[in-house]
Amino acid sequence: MITGMEAIPFIVKILLSSVILVGASWLAGKNSILAGFIIALPLMSMLAILFSYFQYRDMAKINEFAVSILVAVPLSLTFFIPFVLNKWLKMSFPITYALAIGCLAVAYFLHSLIFKNGLFR
Repeated sequence: MITGMEAIPFIVKILLSSVILVGASWLAGKNSILAGFIIALPLMSMLAILFSYFQYRDMAKINEFAVSILVAVPLSLTFFIPFVLNKWLKMSFPITYALAIGCLAVAYFLHSLIFKNGLFR
């Protein structure tokens, strides 16, 4: 349970992350190309690494975290495959989104296998 002064950094993290997410989703309606570029930036990874460092000050864990992100980024891009294919397959949004989540599940499984087999240790 978070109490007292511990709550302030936690609330700042929530607010900062929320502002970035809400700002990008708002921008998507105004300038989808710019919003896509902003979301493609590793903003959340940058913030998470920064917050983790200040909270734990453990460079070994930060390095492991960064390597995990580096491996996960290309795998997480599988989320977009159903949306690209939808141009030709003409699926509804719920089906496309569900398939995208399924692609992420497969990607997570591959990510887990990579690290369980020690390929990046």
